[in-house]
Amino acid sequence: MSNINNLPKKEILLEKVYRLAFDFEKEKHCCSQCTVAALQAVFQIKSEEIFSASFALGGGFANTSEGTCGALAGGAMVISYFYGRRCEEFFKDIPNKKANYLTKELYDRFVQEYGSCLCKDVQKKIFGRSFNFWDKKEKEIFEKSGGHIDKCPTVVAKAAKWTAEIIFQEMKNK
Repeated sequence: MSNINNLPKKEILLEKVYRLAFDFEKEKHCCSQCTVAALQAVFQIKSEEIFSASFALGGGFANTSEGTCGALAGGAMVISYFYGRRCEEFFKDIPNKKANYLTKELYDRFVQEYGSCLCKDVQKKIFGRSFNFWDKKEKEIFEKSGGHIDKCPTVVAKAAKWTAEIIFQEMKNK
């Protein structure tokens, strides 16, 4: 990525990641994968493994709504892809906190916006209630309430954009 600090290009890429994430969640679903897919497109990450590995994190961990919002989890995965501890560091007991610091920044921004990192709490904030995705009737209510029209797509789009902003800032700092 050349000229990453060129403001017009950066703003275009941030808008692109937002739009891709929103559209992916609206059309394809799975918040964690939609976040990862949008970030992969913008940062030109060609890894089927990171995309596949993000799948079960969707819907608050395996669609339970009980765990971390998949959009946030997907952002953390991409930050870790760039800045996480590598195998060599792991086996040589070399600490690497860069991904933790950057993901904490994403986490703080997410919690500031939604009041929690938990899927069920984000749902309560944007819908006024949470949903059990494993219950067919609950899932129908979620969909009729705009779950994949604008509610979750907006959460995914914001998380992807915030992640991209953090990565761009870190690239600028290097």
